[in-house]
Amino acid sequence: MNSKKREFTINLGGKNVTIEVGRMAKQADGSVLVSSEGTQVLVTICSATVAKDGQDFFPLTVEYIEKAYAAGKFLGGFFKREAKPSTKETLNARLIDRPMRPLFPKGYMFETVVSATVLSYKDGGDPEVLAALGASAAVNISDIPFEKSIGTVKVGRVDGKFVINPKHDQWALSDMELVVSASSDAILMVEGEAKEVTEAEMLEAITFAHGHIKGFCNFLDGIKKEVGKAKREFVSAASNEKIISECTKRFSTNVRESLNINEKLERQKSVHKLEATVAKELEANFATYSLTEKSSFGKEAVKVVDEMLYKAMRTDILEKEYRIAGRKLNQVRPIQTEVDILTTPHGSSLFTRGETQVMATVTIGGSSGEQMSDQISGTVYYSFYLHYNFPPFSVGEAKSKFSVGRRELGHGNLAERALKQVLPSKEDFPYTVRIVCEVLESNGSSSMGSVCSGSMALMDAGVPIKSPVAGVAMGLVAEGNKFKILTDILGDEDHLGDMDFKVAGTKNGITAIQMDIKIDGLKNEIIEEALARAKDGRLHILGEMNKTVCTHRKELKDGVPRMLTLNIPVDKIGALIGPGGKNIKKLQESFGLDIEIEESGLVKIIGADVEKLNACLGVVDMQINGPEVGLDYTAVVVSIKDYGTFVDIAEGVSGLVHVSEIADERVTDLNDYVAVGDKIQVRLLEIDKMGRLKLSAKAVKSLPSKK
Repeated sequence: MNSKKREFTINLGGKNVTIEVGRMAKQADGSVLVSSEGTQVLVTICSATVAKDGQDFFPLTVEYIEKAYAAGKFLGGFFKREAKPSTKETLNARLIDRPMRPLFPKGYMFETVVSATVLSYKDGGDPEVLAALGASAAVNISDIPFEKSIGTVKVGRVDGKFVINPKHDQWALSDMELVVSASSDAILMVEGEAKEVTEAEMLEAITFAHGHIKGFCNFLDGIKKEVGKAKREFVSAASNEKIISECTKRFSTNVRESLNINEKLERQKSVHKLEATVAKELEANFATYSLTEKSSFGKEAVKVVDEMLYKAMRTDILEKEYRIAGRKLNQVRPIQTEVDILTTPHGSSLFTRGETQVMATVTIGGSSGEQMSDQISGTVYYSFYLHYNFPPFSVGEAKSKFSVGRRELGHGNLAERALKQVLPSKEDFPYTVRIVCEVLESNGSSSMGSVCSGSMALMDAGVPIKSPVAGVAMGLVAEGNKFKILTDILGDEDHLGDMDFKVAGTKNGITAIQMDIKIDGLKNEIIEEALARAKDGRLHILGEMNKTVCTHRKELKDGVPRMLTLNIPVDKIGALIGPGGKNIKKLQESFGLDIEIEESGLVKIIGADVEKLNACLGVVDMQINGPEVGLDYTAVVVSIKDYGTFVDIAEGVSGLVHVSEIADERVTDLNDYVAVGDKIQVRLLEIDKMGRLKLSAKAVKSLPSKK
């Protein structure tokens, strides 16, 4: 038995969560095993004690890994070993990273890695939440500098009541799904989706989550007192205050000139020019600035100019309510919108807001286009998904790009969450829908631009969404008790500000939300005002979008696949498919379309030619339900006998036209009237006890002799 093993248990939202220390991964700086309801997650953290030379950003990496063995499963693909993280794993790693990052001390530049590994999984315990709780526990009991305990919970609302960390099957009944991270005194991160809830309901959900998080933070503080290590000392890589003070005196006018430039690239050129000027000044007078001849003057200049811009911009906003280039705090940049901009895609749009531009396309199809995801909770098929691409040219960079980064996955996920809430039901629109958002220009909130562009592309494609969706990014500048909220932030305002708060929704309510901050937390007062201002911004943007398109096309475009559906008895599925798939293959080849059959008996017939779709639907209906006595059918002659001709009125549905039912006159030689391959009109007279069809040609129209 391990004498160093300690266990600590708390009831969080009605479920016991146990944090174990001292047994596993003891060489890590911090290590915990977090367990709840049969789910167990090992979380470790390690941080280097020596920073790389010239390191100018905090190199924090968070890994979240779901092992297939945790659920007693094999991986579903060709390779049976876990390798590259899935999109879901990457997104959850981001959720752990974002609230932790601002709580490391300023100037901490040491390589730090958090690893969360799901070792055991059962439906009752949420591994994503346990991983986040474990990350906070691991860093707090380690000797790594970190400011405070934080907690993370998920919030759902089932039957009007908020639920903390709902079980797997409860999410289907919930009208919202939020992830909230916070310290005991302030909110750090929010992300989630909802079915058009109000700002007041969203704030209530966040507050509800915070109430439970406070209890966990107090619990973790107790663990830290019992088993936590003393925090290590480190030398901060923050900018030299003397350099900042002296340079501010000399270059404040240049800083103001840069901030007054409206165009992003021109402003960047001005900033780069100032950095070069400052670098020369530092090199010429290094002793004055407490530097040495071997100092990296270029890097020092970049840091000091960034600090001067930071202070100047924030002072302008807090003291004068003056933003970059003079925009008002609640002002949305000019918006231009277009739809149907591409020839072949099923739907397309172009959304431009200031210097941010996103093109969206929509592709519509059958279930062959569904995205399969093999997860420890089970295999899931998505009939709607959104892909977001952020090429370097969108910010004027001369770089190549070969892979999708974490940021793109996160932005795409947020836009997808926002739009999926307004999609029609599968019963009303049984298609698979894919949106691709291509960022063509970027200067602030391309993810919210993707929501707007994606919404318009859906309407252009004829997808009957419930209501248009728009999104806006809110910013914050806060010093002490003083704060200002910014609507529709620029990239520089995001970089130099304290918050990036994205809210998307319809005119009726919020469908998606994401909040990241760079300070140690937000009070409810700030969140409440940001939500209210975001609503004003969202309604303004919706108004601009509605000038171009405000509802979906009533008909799909030419070339877009149509779909007809038919429900058949489950025990008739085999008959429709035929031996070895022979019947369904022949139908698809004959009519030039695709047929999909679901386990429930729902048959989907998909193709671009409406006439062929209807003809195929009729054939399928006849094969399953049989023809109807008294109706007329187009038949194909397949063989001729002395007593009559056998015809097919549908694939696999044959009958006999007796010689007496060919023409009004007496027929002595059938070959004088019909030939194999002829198409004739026939009427079904009778279906006998053996299921044989008695057909008549003359009941429709007497066939003439060919002689």
